[in-house]
Amino acid sequence: MEVTRRNFKESLNAVYSALEEADFLAIDGEFSGISDGPNVSALTNGLDTPEERYTKLKKHSMDFLLFQFGICTFKYDQAKSKYITKPFNFYVFPKPFNRTSPDLKFICQSSSIDFLASQGFDFNKVFCQGIPYLNQEEEVQLREQAEDRRHQHANGVGTPSFISPSSKGPAHVPEEHKDFINRVIGKVEALFTNSEKSVDLDPCTGFQRKLIYQTLNWKFPKGIHVETVETEKKDRYIQVIKVDDEERKRREQQKREREQEELNDAVGFSRVIHAISKSGKLVVGHNMLLDVMHTIHQFYCPLPEDLQDFKEVTMCVFPRLLDTKLMASTQPFKELITNTSLAELEKQVKGSPFKSPQVETAEGFLSYDTAQEQLHEAGYDAYITGLCFISMANYLGSFLTPPKAYISSGSKLVEPFFNKLFLMRIIDIPYLNITGPDLQPKRDHVLFVTFPKEWKTSDLYQLFSAFGNIQVSWLDDKSAFVSLSQTDQVQIAMNTSRYAESYRIQTYADYVKGKQQDKEKLGQTPKSWGEDGWRKPPYASATSAATFGYPRGLRKRSSSPVQGEQGSGEAPVTDGWTNYSYPDSTGSKKMKTDDKSGQANAEAIESKTSEGWLKTADASDSTGSSPVPDEEEKEGKEEKESPEGNDAEGTVTWQQAPAVHGRKGQKKKKSKGAGSTTSLFEVPEVW
Repeated sequence: MEVTRRNFKESLNAVYSALEEADFLAIDGEFSGISDGPNVSALTNGLDTPEERYTKLKKHSMDFLLFQFGICTFKYDQAKSKYITKPFNFYVFPKPFNRTSPDLKFICQSSSIDFLASQGFDFNKVFCQGIPYLNQEEEVQLREQAEDRRHQHANGVGTPSFISPSSKGPAHVPEEHKDFINRVIGKVEALFTNSEKSVDLDPCTGFQRKLIYQTLNWKFPKGIHVETVETEKKDRYIQVIKVDDEERKRREQQKREREQEELNDAVGFSRVIHAISKSGKLVVGHNMLLDVMHTIHQFYCPLPEDLQDFKEVTMCVFPRLLDTKLMASTQPFKELITNTSLAELEKQVKGSPFKSPQVETAEGFLSYDTAQEQLHEAGYDAYITGLCFISMANYLGSFLTPPKAYISSGSKLVEPFFNKLFLMRIIDIPYLNITGPDLQPKRDHVLFVTFPKEWKTSDLYQLFSAFGNIQVSWLDDKSAFVSLSQTDQVQIAMNTSRYAESYRIQTYADYVKGKQQDKEKLGQTPKSWGEDGWRKPPYASATSAATFGYPRGLRKRSSSPVQGEQGSGEAPVTDGWTNYSYPDSTGSKKMKTDDKSGQANAEAIESKTSEGWLKTADASDSTGSSPVPDEEEKEGKEEKESPEGNDAEGTVTWQQAPAVHGRKGQKKKKSKGAGSTTSLFEVPEVW
């Protein structure tokens, strides 16, 4: 269903009904751009920490506009053994409610606009028919202003149409406007002597309208109703209507109701996001970090400066999230899925060993045909995102004994993927953990180097030429990370640079420590996590997302020179995942089920991998694989042991493949200690 400003109000009930009955929903957004400064490589540095990635996206992506929002709800029909879908495609645009409402400024990126145009995107619908919206702070401010106007009118200070400074005496009319005001008074007096019920005054300036309101409010306290009328072309004029006291009260009440309705219309699309939040349903997306950030920023509140505060706000807005890109990149899917882009993922989960889900579009809704590939229409992308999730979730049922064809969105089998958002290109931190601490891999092979602005990538390769293959990750035009192939080379590099004047080298640990000290100097309290995985707040927890209203940070641009080719062209780097290990080399996980209730009850009775969840092992001498430029490599960890639930029957064993730790430039040679380390997250090639 296509929804614009013209049919939004009449479509709201259908949206609310779909959300209420849904088992889960999928979302997708289209934006006016991605980055206002750095290119994608700089914006998504492979050695970013989650905090750094969040800060970059907040600084360089939030001034773009999310102007198309897709939602597709999925409800499983037991009788038909198929999902009933209800897709919605919303066009969104921040049209100002009135002169005092926010007049949003946003930017566009030419490449993004060109790409959307090539896909047939209808920009006229965005700008001419886009649904307006307000975030919570803006809505509160406008409602307070409307309430103030009503109070002032009740106290006789002004009218619902205009609040005058005083009504106790005649308004001061400047000499040059006296003839104009006298003509207005004459027209109103004539209204009382003829049979006409109203008179439309000539269009005039805002100051002249103010004088008219003040003068008529003083000179004709009874018998007329005065209000401003706005045409479709935004022209304004004053209409004076002859009324008795009862009619005047009725018209003023109608005007107040109309103002309230207009204010509700101004809240617009935010009402849909509030409904999603209130429903508590699982929200599925694909590579959805930007979607979540933009949704919160536009429709709830400005993004907080701190990552942990962002996580808290996110859990207020979206209690349950699932990212299909992360799901497809982890066990047991990563061995089966070679390309995790949305279009390719949708194709791959149609074939064996997956099965295409049986779906049916609800009556009255547009039916999408995946054969026609309406990619980059937000509603269609949300639809196929949901299909991908269903196929992968149902595949997990094949591991059960006996196998189960249908796995619900609330299954214990899919819970390990909840509230973890995919992080692009970060080699050793595959996801942002919304409900707990993020992975903290050892990066003992990484050096932080500062140097003159004139240096190029070739200068860094020359500086470290004695250390074999390296990988350079630029931070800005005067600093970069350099990843060595062997950890034991770090101290040698530090020693050789001790007396250098033009450059400086730090270990990664010293770099992180220095940044933390800088934060503390600025008065930012460092975040700490308790044994239960929840952050220890230094203050009373916020009651709602509306309490977050943070100023925007200063804008900063950074450059990222293109990595040059040298030697073999291979740039090995320790992937960092060798530092994550499990106590057991087999990495097996067994699930036992209980069929007493007839429902699938899954319980992890043996999970030797779960003891190693989010923990690091001493593997400082291990080396990792080197990502090929323009590829995205990532790994993660298997989830904790699941408590008894209601989703599976029998027993299932997931056998994890041993992690291969080598360098691509050396035909994946095994490094010391690599043979005994296994991981749920391998390093898939997704870029």
